[in-house]
Amino acid sequence: MDLQKIEDEALHLSKKERAQLIQRLVLSLDAPSEDELRSDWLLEAQRRAQELDSGSIKAVPGDEVMKKARALIR
Repeated sequence: MDLQKIEDEALHLSKKERAQLIQRLVLSLDAPSEDELRSDWLLEAQRRAQELDSGSIKAVPGDEVMKKARALIR
């Protein structure tokens, strides 16, 4: 499907549907790539590991975290 056909089809959408499409297209321009996400998560994991290793933060058992999370959504 070429760009002109997509544009023609989009112009036949309702005003609300066109607004939704515009929003999705604009958001897709700002979305990070898979490589950027992978790199960001790796940096975050390294940062957290350093905090644990240095003792500046304390690990919390998973069951305790889940218990607190469940209490928050009730």
